[in-house]
Amino acid sequence: MILAEWVLKARTLGASDVHLQAGTPVVVRVRGELSAVSEALPAARVAEMGRELLNNEQWEHFRARGSADLSINVAGTRCRVNLFQTVRGAALAVRLLAASTNTLKSCNLHPDLGKLTAAQTGLVIVSGPTGCGKSTTLAAMIEEINASRARNIITIESPIEYLYTNHRSFIRQREVPTHSPSYEQAIIDALRENPDVLVIGEMRTPEAMRLTLNAAETGHLVLATMHSSTCAEALNRLCMSFASEIQGSVRAQVADCLVAVVCQRLEYLQDYQLRAPLCEVLMANSNAKGTIRSGSFSQLATVIQSGGEDGMWSFDRYRRWMEQKRDWVMPSQQSASPPLEMQSHAPPPPAPVSRPTPKPATQAPIDISIDESADLTELARKIEKKIR
Repeated sequence: MILAEWVLKARTLGASDVHLQAGTPVVVRVRGELSAVSEALPAARVAEMGRELLNNEQWEHFRARGSADLSINVAGTRCRVNLFQTVRGAALAVRLLAASTNTLKSCNLHPDLGKLTAAQTGLVIVSGPTGCGKSTTLAAMIEEINASRARNIITIESPIEYLYTNHRSFIRQREVPTHSPSYEQAIIDALRENPDVLVIGEMRTPEAMRLTLNAAETGHLVLATMHSSTCAEALNRLCMSFASEIQGSVRAQVADCLVAVVCQRLEYLQDYQLRAPLCEVLMANSNAKGTIRSGSFSQLATVIQSGGEDGMWSFDRYRRWMEQKRDWVMPSQQSASPPLEMQSHAPPPPAPVSRPTPKPATQAPIDISIDESADLTELARKIEKKIR
């Protein structure tokens, strides 16, 4: 089977992820649980799938680094793919993304989250563990702005996951390292491009965090993601990323520019056979700002508990709302991505030079002896050598 067929099978099973590795069965994740759905894959087949995904520039990057990230459309489904080397050979981790036209309602999020995008300036953080849907929530917020306000939106991602169509807003998407060598450089560049809204896929380094805070302080609305299990942990991690001697000033800066923190995790709803986001929401009211300035992050849970009137949600309160909700949007009701051919978002390789078409010639089949434990680079060299 080719990758498109595995993605179709995964989508039919309601899977969120597909894992392919040389010498092992294909594994899918359904409702958070892993299960094998095939016999062991030959190393050559996995190697071929991986090479087909990459253009020449990406291939050279992969050979140097041993891994590659990209987003592609496969069988009408937008996918995030990580290709990497293992002791067994090539492997692919494929995340099936939600529909490209996300809305807060289609993501089964509380409508209060739409209010966060009404801010003119400041920082909104979407946090949570890996695989909890942070990127999907961020995309829904972008679409909320795009549908209602004329804004210049610049996104910085690695890789680009969702592709947007301009409605009321003007959206430009940049990918690291395809369009800029680093998040830091991309943020510096974006601030020279007259943005109203800056979307940062992930704050990974102290310098990227510093630039993000400066952008939020200087008249821009900044939407960013982080890894954390609670809102308090997200803010603590942000401030603790800096040298101890400046953490006090960083806490003050965060308190001044923060709009809100959303922390989410996925909860399985047995009655609906559905995984939906369970959220904690911290709004930056005066109580929250004072707590952040003092560095008393452990007290933010109490601030959230008492901040319902200001739009705050504890996990428990949000769960009670979920228990009362009846108008769930099922995956089958969410529109799929356009049925495009498998295509990376990265720029394609240069077009070949036009040459006269040679007359057909009879050629014996190419015989390639493949060691099942061979890595992707070695297999590609053998194929190229035989073709020559």
